Amino acid sequence: MSSAVKLIRNSRLTSAVDYAYAAVVDAPARSLWLAGACPLDAEGRTVAVGDYEGQAHQVMRNLMTTLEDAGAGLTDIARTTVYVASVDQADLVAVWNVYREYMGEHDAPSTLLGVSVLGYDDQLVEVEAVAVLP
Repeated sequence: MSSAVKLIRNSRLTSAVDYAYAAVVDAPARSLWLAGACPLDAEGRTVAVGDYEGQAHQVMRNLMTTLEDAGAGLTDIARTTVYVASVDQADLVAVWNVYREYMGEHDAPSTLLGVSVLGYDDQLVEVEAVAVLP
């Protein structure tokens, strides 16, 4: 599947980051704004309680399901925000590593944030995204 999203890297900024600095989409295109994907199962229960990586896997599976329902895939993502309910940078890195497994070479611009709390009981991870389809 061809993507409408072109990732931009900048040689004047560090190459030590593992994501593109920007994404460009030429019009006309269809935008898809996704609510934060949460670590919920089909019954609405939070999975992998206390497990950052386990929740990150469920979040990414749920994100992919939402994208598929709209006729899109991970390579159509133009931008994400990854939320982790922790003040420990190691927890953020653990979640980021799972996120990167799913994103592969499509290293869309993203922001990784440590937050104090998320909306569901026992929720540790959430990923919101913007995708663009040709």
